[in-house]
Amino acid sequence: MSEQQQVHLGQRVPDFTLPTTSGENISLSQFRGKKVVIYFYPKDSTPACTQQACDFRDSTDYFAAKGAVVIGISADDLKSHQKFADKHALPFPLLADTDKEVSRLFGVWQLKKMYGREFEGIVRSTFLIDERGVLIKEWRKVKVGGHVNEVLQAISES
Repeated sequence: MSEQQQVHLGQRVPDFTLPTTSGENISLSQFRGKKVVIYFYPKDSTPACTQQACDFRDSTDYFAAKGAVVIGISADDLKSHQKFADKHALPFPLLADTDKEVSRLFGVWQLKKMYGREFEGIVRSTFLIDERGVLIKEWRKVKVGGHVNEVLQAISES
């Protein structure tokens, strides 16, 4: 993998393209003119990730009213994403970052520890990108409870 720069607050996010559950590829640049909420989550169908996805799902109308779109990204494959999206009626795209390039770009692919074991994975994080493609807010090491409300508050203030 080529070494790439990590995104930082106040900088334009480089365009990227990933496959999605709709069967097409989605590029960040498609959403110019709208706010974009990108949330990275560790794994489809796990309890915290399911709660997070459902919290975003339940607030879809609020995000739309604020001119924002929601995108979920994990390293799971499209088959896993499709099953997860169908089971929970997720109205936003889930993108498959199987090569972890976008996760590394945002600095969320990291060494993690659980039960005394070390492994690489996605650290739950959310990013708010403005209409011009500039990163204006980030939440790292997210705790799921109440998080979507924090994101909505930030969108209301931006």
